Amino acid sequence: MLHLQLPTDPRWTELAQESIEAILTDHAYCEQKAASSCISLIVTYNHLPKLVDTLAPIVAEEWTHFEMVLEQLRKRNLIFGGKRKDEYALKLRNFMVKGGSEEMRLLDNLLVNALIEARSCERFKMLSNTMEDEELKKFYRELMVSEARHYTVFISLAKEYLPKEKVDKRWQEFLNYESEIMKSLELRGDRMH
Repeated sequence: MLHLQLPTDPRWTELAQESIEAILTDHAYCEQKAASSCISLIVTYNHLPKLVDTLAPIVAEEWTHFEMVLEQLRKRNLIFGGKRKDEYALKLRNFMVKGGSEEMRLLDNLLVNALIEARSCERFKMLSNTMEDEELKKFYRELMVSEARHYTVFISLAKEYLPKEKVDKRWQEFLNYESEIMKSLELRGDRMH
């Protein structure tokens, strides 16, 4: 369903479980950035009512996820550490059209968000299947469902405003590029992406 071309190396889950404080901290920042990204889309494309109406509840949901991750840190007496550079998201954004038409910028923004949600969904599923901590297993299963829905929302919005063929072509380009990013990134258990 996610169409990711390169699955995450299964060793990532072992590394993530060894770095629970770091992975939860990074996850919290990912949720904050997801909320911020939706806000940015709403502000930039406020003339697109369906986009605004669709993304506004997702902002609230992503912020709730942020608070939920903070609660998981608190329950374990772990520290919410400092923000880290998200190389994965930065590299995805580097593939976006610079300048160009508003239509292409909208498409790329929606597809980058879709890819981040898809990769998060894949990783949440992995954690929900392998975590030794039963509470975190359940936590990541619930979040996986949300991320899958968010992924489809971004793709649907792209197809709402642009021709399906154009969306599908650019989506394939992003999927190919994303698999190259995944090959280039160091396998780290302290990062969600």
